[in-house]
Amino acid sequence: MKKYKIVIEETVTGEFEILAENENDAVEKSIQKYKAAEFVLEPGVLQNVRIALIKPDKDDSEIEWVEF
Repeated sequence: MKKYKIVIEETVTGEFEILAENENDAVEKSIQKYKAAEFVLEPGVLQNVRIALIKPDKDDSEIEWVEF
């Protein structure tokens, strides 16, 4: 048997409400809250899951992802 490196990627979404002066302010405040762990996406809504086998001789642009 051989060892293989596998990457699993999940896309999770969450919806939040924020008070802001305008759309740009809402985005900036949301980024700040996310970085401060005030907006947390867990458990969130799972949107997408994919898996890839990491081959040592290939770069990241050549990774073949499979959705499941």
